[in-house]
Amino acid sequence: MVCITYKQEYLSPLGNITLASDGENLIGLWFEGQKNYGSTLSELCFQKNLKIFEQTKHWLDLYFSGESPDFFPEIKFIGSNFRILVWKILLTIPYGQVVTYGEITQQLQKITGKKVSAQAVGGAVGHNPISILIPCHRVVARDGSLTGYAAGLEKKQWLLFLENEKKNVIDA
Repeated sequence: MVCITYKQEYLSPLGNITLASDGENLIGLWFEGQKNYGSTLSELCFQKNLKIFEQTKHWLDLYFSGESPDFFPEIKFIGSNFRILVWKILLTIPYGQVVTYGEITQQLQKITGKKVSAQAVGGAVGHNPISILIPCHRVVARDGSLTGYAAGLEKKQWLLFLENEKKNVIDA
């Protein structure tokens, strides 16, 4: 079976972003030049206007304007069972908040009943193919410092600042 994917570009305040789809679901979202760029794109990849791209662009427009969108585009996870489990945990991190790699490790150990290394969690977080929507930027080191973001720490810092500014307005 031949696998075909589709892509479209989105210009964000942080630079160009590539969106990828299987035709119905979002399967990738990467900043230009980030590590693991295009990891879910097939060899047969075409530019195409799709409903999922319009939904995702609208979500991104809201997000970059400082809002927490009240809808979520359909996504499809492509990865190992372990990575998918980590990405699902990332989806539970509330807007404007952060968790540590250790906290994710503890959650995984409760779910699986198995010992999990923080390095394995870091690897799964770092291979997240749907940046921003699956909020890997909300994961920090044990001491709260910013570590590891495939698109670069300056983008991670910017995204967290955006979310905290909005959250502070809401909490006030």
